Amino acid sequence: MTKAPGTTSRHVPEPPADTDRYRDGDHARFALVPAAYLYFRREGQVLLQLRQGTGYRDGFWACAAAGHVEEGESVIDTAVREAHEELGVVVAPEDVRPLTVLHRGEPGGPAIEQRVDFMFEVTRWTGTPTIQEPEKAADLAWFPFVALPEPVVPHELAVLRAVHDAGRHGTEMPRILPYGF
Repeated sequence: MTKAPGTTSRHVPEPPADTDRYRDGDHARFALVPAAYLYFRREGQVLLQLRQGTGYRDGFWACAAAGHVEEGESVIDTAVREAHEELGVVVAPEDVRPLTVLHRGEPGGPAIEQRVDFMFEVTRWTGTPTIQEPEKAADLAWFPFVALPEPVVPHELAVLRAVHDAGRHGTEMPRILPYGF
């Protein structure tokens, strides 16, 4: 750096090196997909839907309201939106309570199969849960945690077992639950 006549010397930071920022294509190489799951609970039971026509785990029981976070949307907003879209009920954001965060992956699968699922529960809502997307759900039913149907989506079964076990024999609900690693 050449000093102009009559100026004092001062430090001018260098522009960041190429290694200090993302390169084009980095996000194509690896993307973490966030989703919100909202488990409806009442008196020792959980509301589950039987998946159909989705192309993923059709024929398995799953969380009654769940979906991917959309651009500009918080994970709580996603849970509230999915409850309305999938069940036709209204859930107040302040009634959405966190259960755990599930960090899951498909061993040997593509990078897009690395997921972060925010698991919530709700015990208060307005309306009666009913199937709103019959092309995606064949049935909707309440099940006791001690008698879950078969089959349940495997990563969701891990969460439901942790919910059931929480508080029993001094067990706590894990704040973060890794699955598939």
